[in-house]
Amino acid sequence: MSRIIPTVALTLIGLLGRLSAQASPTNLSDAEVAHVAVTANTIDIELAKVATARAKAETIRKFATTMVTDHSAVNAQAAALAARLGVVPKDNAVSQGLNKGAEAARATIETLRGEAFDRAYIDREVGYHQAVLDALDGLLIPTTEHPELKKLLTDVRPAIAAHLAHAKSLQKSLAGR
Repeated sequence: MSRIIPTVALTLIGLLGRLSAQASPTNLSDAEVAHVAVTANTIDIELAKVATARAKAETIRKFATTMVTDHSAVNAQAAALAARLGVVPKDNAVSQGLNKGAEAARATIETLRGEAFDRAYIDREVGYHQAVLDALDGLLIPTTEHPELKKLLTDVRPAIAAHLAHAKSLQKSLAGR
């Protein structure tokens, strides 16, 4: 059963890659980039809330709590910046694809319990954070025109990389069980 989740994570990574390739840096507006960023954070917040309630291992619950806190803070920064700039985030194919992938991942993960849930959640977090880093580097940062929005995305990148490293560390510790 735990082999299903890496497939879901790989599917999500592939989806982000395809969407990034379809949406070239010249055809995503700043409003669309802002929507993608908020969508990506919200997706991780929602699944992390499930993990804080359902994870068996305390280390997984703590990681999930960190995801809720950190991604909520980024969304608050993004909302404040958008309001200050008068930018209304605009839905787009990348955001829609993220939501579809998240629904599929969540449907699969929510059926699991105990250690199987912990492994599936962390496998998904590894894949998701890698996909978000790839999207930041290959689509979102290069696409963004407004310097303050670009700075926010650039400033958030190290935290996403740290989340990925932490998730990989947890993934290794779970593999040993």
